[in-house]
Amino acid sequence: MARKWILTCWLLLIFGGISFLFWHSELKYSLPTPVPQDYHPVNPGTPIAVKNIFNYGEASKPVFLHFFNPDCPCSRFNITHFKSLVKEYDNKVNFIIVAMVKNKHYTAEDIQDKFGLSVPVLFDSSIAAACGVYSTPQAALIDVDQKLYYRGNYNKTRYCTDKKTNYAQAALDSLLSKRVNPVFGEAAIKSYGCELPVCRY
Repeated sequence: MARKWILTCWLLLIFGGISFLFWHSELKYSLPTPVPQDYHPVNPGTPIAVKNIFNYGEASKPVFLHFFNPDCPCSRFNITHFKSLVKEYDNKVNFIIVAMVKNKHYTAEDIQDKFGLSVPVLFDSSIAAACGVYSTPQAALIDVDQKLYYRGNYNKTRYCTDKKTNYAQAALDSLLSKRVNPVFGEAAIKSYGCELPVCRY
């Protein structure tokens, strides 16, 4: 009887561990990222008063901010898509990575080398608050008048890799063709992915 009880406990412990790992690595990323209590939404058309993001590249180009956490699985899965955007639009847009890390144990060079990128990397959590970003990966597109044009997901899957719903790319195309701001559904603007490790609003 004692052996049966011990075996049952072990099986429950193993099942609990597997369930926790599944939750940690899969299920939680399919749910929307919890909204911070002190969060203030930032609407398209809002001036973005963070001067250091306009110090890179040409002033005549829009700025594309990629909010990225190298420790976030969603960010790592999304990096290939982000790199494809850089390759396609680099001559028309100033790309910047905003690294959201708990401790600055990464340097800009670490991130550039590890992920094969040559775009500037900034460590400034105030940029996330200014753009209304509270998860990674997220995209924010700032027009040449330094106003927010788009803030949201790259697409609607939890790993931000679904090419059929390329919201960030659609926003880029719309801005560059000088069309009216696109209107996206909730799937584009409801944040998914990892909570920011450093986020103050």
